[in-house]
Amino acid sequence: QVQLVESGGGVVQTGGSLRLSCAVSGKISSINVMNWYRQAPGKQRELVAGIGRGGTTNYADSVKGRFTISSDSAKNTVHLQMNSLKPEDTAVYYCYAVVVERTTPRAYWGQGTQVTVSS
Repeated sequence: QVQLVESGGGVVQTGGSLRLSCAVSGKISSINVMNWYRQAPGKQRELVAGIGRGGTTNYADSVKGRFTISSDSAKNTVHLQMNSLKPEDTAVYYCYAVVVERTTPRAYWGQGTQVTVSS
């Protein structure tokens, strides 16, 4: 059974940094894409950053220059380094992955990790 396990959330002051990690476990052939989403109270879930198999990355405009997504393919893990954090970055952050099980791609979500930025 495929699982996504996130870690690294917490409380930080404005201007601080946090590093989120998401590890994919289970029997998979490959990972096509890994993304980070976030959802703040009363708001829709939004894409924060993503990384494809070839290493191509994309970011929401609101986090460009502050957040960096990276992956460790050997460990099936993706990281999100978040610097210069702002109160508006406060949200539950979710890991999302499209993995290939044998030959079938399937999408999975992590359970979410809370990030709180205090002013």
